[in-house]
Amino acid sequence: MPFSLHGKRILITREKNQAKELSEKVSQFGGQPIEAPLLKITCKKEAGHMEMLENLPMYRWIFFTSANGVRCFFQIMSENNVSYNLLEKTKLAVVGHKTEDALKKYGYAAEFIPSTYNAAVMAEEILTRFPSISPVLLIRGNRSRQVLPEQLAENNISFDIIEVYETIFNQTIKDRLNELISNHQFDMITFTSPSTVEAFIEMNEAHKEEVKKVPCACIGTTTEQKAKWYGFTNTIVPEQFTIEGMVEKMCTYISQKG
Repeated sequence: MPFSLHGKRILITREKNQAKELSEKVSQFGGQPIEAPLLKITCKKEAGHMEMLENLPMYRWIFFTSANGVRCFFQIMSENNVSYNLLEKTKLAVVGHKTEDALKKYGYAAEFIPSTYNAAVMAEEILTRFPSISPVLLIRGNRSRQVLPEQLAENNISFDIIEVYETIFNQTIKDRLNELISNHQFDMITFTSPSTVEAFIEMNEAHKEEVKKVPCACIGTTTEQKAKWYGFTNTIVPEQFTIEGMVEKMCTYISQKG
């Protein structure tokens, strides 16, 4: 095996339903995954959804910035008996291949994926390739960043936003997290979103500063920025912002550290 985690204990902080993929990768590369899901993600049900969904044909583009957004968007459509046929003339853009994979489960393919998987690059590249994209519908969660809306507004692109899922901190895991921290039961932390960093900081009641010296692997630069903002001093970021890239980068880091 060209890469190995050499038996290191890796803390998996992402939401429970999404943790399995990362845990399996960690195990595949010889690490010991320790799951402590810090987030809970649920699809939202709001009265305003119906009106916007019925007007889907008016949008030239729909932007999905996460797999959760895709899943909840189609769940809401199904629950409200909104026909998928309303999407026939609308182009779909996704922030990365994992989000596109979620889209393919519903029989759709993305017409645009940015070269780097974050919202800033997504806005810059799609506006370069497709200057006339108005109007746009943004599919988001309650904790989504404002980068994409701000970029669209600055370029005079008309858009609407629909929040289809809610991310909250999983307070039921707090005692377990603090036990893991207090007993030094992991060698590395993984953060797959800025929200996982925020949840970790809020729920960490023991060794708050000491744990910030533990190496933390961040799935992308946006997550890394949040980790550094909170004082983490040893961050690891892959070139490709994916779970696979993240695990391989951790392997490289461990190998170089000897």
